[in-house]
Amino acid sequence: MASIHVSVALGTAVLAGVYVATARALRRAVAPRQALAFAGALATVLVALDGPIDALADARLFSAHMAQHLLLGYVMPPLLLLGVPGWMLRPPLRVRPLAAVARALTHPLAAFLAYNGFLVVLHLPPVYDRMVRDGPLHVALHLGLMAAGVLGWWPLLSPLSELPRLAYPGQMLYLFLLLIPMAAVSAPIALAPTVIYPWYAAGPHPLGTAPLADQVVGGLLMWVGAGLYLMAVFSMIFFRWASRDDRDEPSVGRPAPRRAA
Repeated sequence: MASIHVSVALGTAVLAGVYVATARALRRAVAPRQALAFAGALATVLVALDGPIDALADARLFSAHMAQHLLLGYVMPPLLLLGVPGWMLRPPLRVRPLAAVARALTHPLAAFLAYNGFLVVLHLPPVYDRMVRDGPLHVALHLGLMAAGVLGWWPLLSPLSELPRLAYPGQMLYLFLLLIPMAAVSAPIALAPTVIYPWYAAGPHPLGTAPLADQVVGGLLMWVGAGLYLMAVFSMIFFRWASRDDRDEPSVGRPAPRRAA
């Protein structure tokens, strides 16, 4: 089973072209690990939206659709931020209005609210059911999920000192707080006694799965899967903090080094 969307392949190709062209225009070399992370971000989009997962989601498999949302909102954004060098994003910040907007949007509180607010609204039954029945709206909301995801992960993985990451304790608190809205969205889905999205009960279901059982699997995928993922990231940050040295410590709040007279 396959589902190929030319627009998805074209969009990722355009992003790859812009990435390469920007590096050449600025005459800078991208570190291999950054190029690999960026390629991983594009590959994640293709896996989520161009292939068997998308075909199953279109065929009314709710758990496949939740897998898409996890890939687009939890996997792609951190890879993208790890893959884009700060120097590639810095030129637009020389425009003061753009810099002011960027500072406002990437403030940890604003980023947290935008990311989690979008996740909550996206999975409200009226919004979700309209989305799966309306192709253009579906595309727009998936794009919105990726954009909100980049904002949500910015306080953890910002590549710019001008729009800095949180310090390690703040990063761990931020990740812990991310668990709350995800549980608020996914727990009611997993524990619901009936199918809460009418579209999944309105037609044939793939793989012989009952709509309610599929809903439970999708809810648990979001609840447990996303929770384990966030806790794994939390653990990595904790161990990085525990073993940090001066070069590992984020620049936020750290005094400038003294210079010899």
